Amino acid sequence: MIEFRVDPDGSLWSYEEGVRIARIVPAEDLLSDDVRPLRTQLTVAHLIEGAKQAEGLVVVIDVFRAFSLECWLYAMGAREIRPVGAVAEALAWREKDPGCVLIGERHGRKLDGFDFGNSPSTVDPEAIRGKRIIHTTSAGTQGVTNAVRAEEILTGSFLNARAVADYIRRKNPEKATFVCMGKEGLAPAEEDELCALYMASLVNGSGMPDIDERLQALRTGGGRHFFDPDLRDVFPEKDFWMCTERDRFDFVIRIEKDEDGLIAKRV
Repeated sequence: MIEFRVDPDGSLWSYEEGVRIARIVPAEDLLSDDVRPLRTQLTVAHLIEGAKQAEGLVVVIDVFRAFSLECWLYAMGAREIRPVGAVAEALAWREKDPGCVLIGERHGRKLDGFDFGNSPSTVDPEAIRGKRIIHTTSAGTQGVTNAVRAEEILTGSFLNARAVADYIRRKNPEKATFVCMGKEGLAPAEEDELCALYMASLVNGSGMPDIDERLQALRTGGGRHFFDPDLRDVFPEKDFWMCTERDRFDFVIRIEKDEDGLIAKRV
């Protein structure tokens, strides 16, 4: 498991199995007056199993597309978003709230009986404004529902990465875990790993100077399926750009719970 730790001199290093591997940010770039010392140990976990084991303040990351979509849904005026794990649970909401909007996918494709798939570019803002959204996906919402050891859960994407980092800095927990949900929660995904690294650098106060170049490189890496003409009906190219815009929104999405289940609440 990869961990990120701030050394006494203020520099950020990656560790694997307790062994220091690489310096992430030069110390001289960190010793500015506006960077306060943090006690937070940053850890990166992976996939559904990683979500189950994640502790502390847990950030569940799904860039393509679940938690990028949830940012856009709130920006479009959704009243609330409820993440659920099972398709049957999502469909059951139609009985409780006939006016709710069902959004979900399996293997990237829109589920039968749902209003929209997991695609921000295909959601009609007029259809979701003021509505309760029920959201289920192959990776992101599975991470949220499986993060049973977390003290607090946020969702994460590039769209609100700085807001998430600022939230962690304000809370200054002993431990924060970034969970990269990957492809269907089963295989690593480059974009989620990059998002975790970027958020860690923001928590540390330094940023990632080459982040824009690395985001562009996803076109031929983790996001290349958005540019495959044969997959445009499932993965529209516009989704790529909507999911790789960084720091657009200044809010975080925090997972809370009430008598009806989980709520992904804009904070």
